[in-house]
Amino acid sequence: MKIPKKPDILNITAVARSRLFTIESVDLAFSNGARRVYERMKPSEREAVMIVPIIDDHLILIQEYAVGLETYELGFPKGLIDAGETVNEAAVRELKEEVGFGARDLTTLGKLTLAPSYFSSKMNIVVAEGLYAERLEGDEPEPLIVHRWPLSDMLSLLAEPDFREARNVSALFMAREWLVRQGRLSY
Repeated sequence: MKIPKKPDILNITAVARSRLFTIESVDLAFSNGARRVYERMKPSEREAVMIVPIIDDHLILIQEYAVGLETYELGFPKGLIDAGETVNEAAVRELKEEVGFGARDLTTLGKLTLAPSYFSSKMNIVVAEGLYAERLEGDEPEPLIVHRWPLSDMLSLLAEPDFREARNVSALFMAREWLVRQGRLSY
């Protein structure tokens, strides 16, 4: 399949700003002559990391408040990669801040995007093993609730009403496939 020529960007205008976000209006001209105006969050080069920690044949998850849904959500630890940090350095830092563990063994499974029509965000998915107790002060407003979930029953997370965020679900399947390829799980 031939990939079409990218549209020409004719103009980009900031239409709204908050403390965290800038919304841009992007005027595009497509190769077939069509013109459209799209809105998006201002792109950022900063990436994030989501960690799938495994200890004693269990996944480690956290429960934290998600203001967008106004509820507590269950998921894997995650956070932005700081300037100058590698993916692995950020993964270990976030683990220490959110669950009180460091990791000796890290495996990057891939990179996900979320709603790329509107966001440029990229989330690196990393499995962490060889965990050891170590805590760093994080930026969370309250202590996060840490849960252990048996690897042998990992897909039952899909039935949990507070485990719905798409990147968490994707990371769960990526980790499961990785474990199956390693011969540590079977279908």
